[in-house]
Amino acid sequence: MAIGTKELAPTELDTFDDGKLVAELKKAKEELFNLRFQSATGQLESHGRLKAVRKDIARIYTILRERELGIRTAPSAE
Repeated sequence: MAIGTKELAPTELDTFDDGKLVAELKKAKEELFNLRFQSATGQLESHGRLKAVRKDIARIYTILRERELGIRTAPSAE
């Protein structure tokens, strides 16, 4: 995976339940908001981080949607 965070690799996201995915999504959206704010005020140092966070958000939405459609299964509670 070239872009994105190492913690949010698709194989790692597959092990999360839906509640944890929603929490990660909320955290990523807050980070994106902060990065956009920093960009607007000229304080952003790493512009590549914006792209990485957007890709992380898209990746989480994709996994949630695939689970909703039954394409991907949620991890079983053990």
